[in-house]
Parts: sequence; structure tokens; C-alpha cells
Amino acid sequence: MKVAFGCDHRGFKLKNTLINYLESKGHKIIDFGTFSKDSCDYPDYIYPAASAVVNKKADRAIVICFTGIGSCILSNKIKGVRAALAYNIKSAKLSRRHNDSNVLVLSADLLKLDYTKKLVLSWLKEGFEGGRHSRRLRKIRKVEES
Repeated sequence: MKVAFGCDHRGFKLKNTLINYLESKGHKIIDFGTFSKDSCDYPDYIYPAASAVVNKKADRAIVICFTGIGSCILSNKIKGVRAALAYNIKSAKLSRRHNDSNVLVLSADLLKLDYTKKLVLSWLKEGFEGGRHSRRLRKIRKVEES
């Protein structure tokens, strides 16, 4: 799977760790930065990473900032993005099953690394259930169009 990444300075270390981890699992990565620990503004890096999904440059995206809240708000402003802020594996899986999330938003500081790796793999492996959830996604798309 091709996964786009974007983060701010707070997410820099976690982003690089997750990129190395996912590459070792055979995933292809597009890294939109940031590329240092220097203070920066998350929209400059989150927007291109999340946009890569709707522009078909990546299958999914993972974006990271201190709490994940700002990155989630920004990502969900992009038409076609269904970003999910996940603090546990169950919410990550359900975001895929029920909402067909295509952007995973992570906190750089609120989860332990080993748990975050499990959460990310769970999200990447999980499928969309369809059914009644497809009807709900169609309604979301109508809202986006209005």
C-alpha cells in the first residue's frame, strides 16, 4: 500500500519511526515532511499529505501533530478526505469499517510507540464494511457538494 505522511515538528520523530517501520513491512511511502525538529506550522505538511489521497497519489495518509486535533480539523476540510483521530486500536478499526477513513490522524505525544505501531497496522489492514455505512457516506458526500 502507498501511504502518504505529513507532520509538524512535534510529529517529526514519530513520523520517521513509522515510515521506517512501514517500509520494513513492504509499504511504499510518500513523505511530505516536515524534515526537521524546527518549529513549523502543521497545515504546510498535513494538507499535501491528506490531499495525496484524494488526488490518487497515495492509497491512504497518516498525519501527526502534538494532539492530532488540528491535523484532523484541517484534513477534514479537504473534499473527499475522511480523517479519523484515533487514540486506540478499536477506534482506528471502526473508522475504517464504518467510515472508510482514508487519513489516520495521530498524536505525537499521547500514545506509546509500540501501541502506535499496532494501531497503525490495524488501521492499514482493516477494510470497509459497506452496507448501511455506504448509505451514510453518500450522505456525507452530499454535504460536501453543498
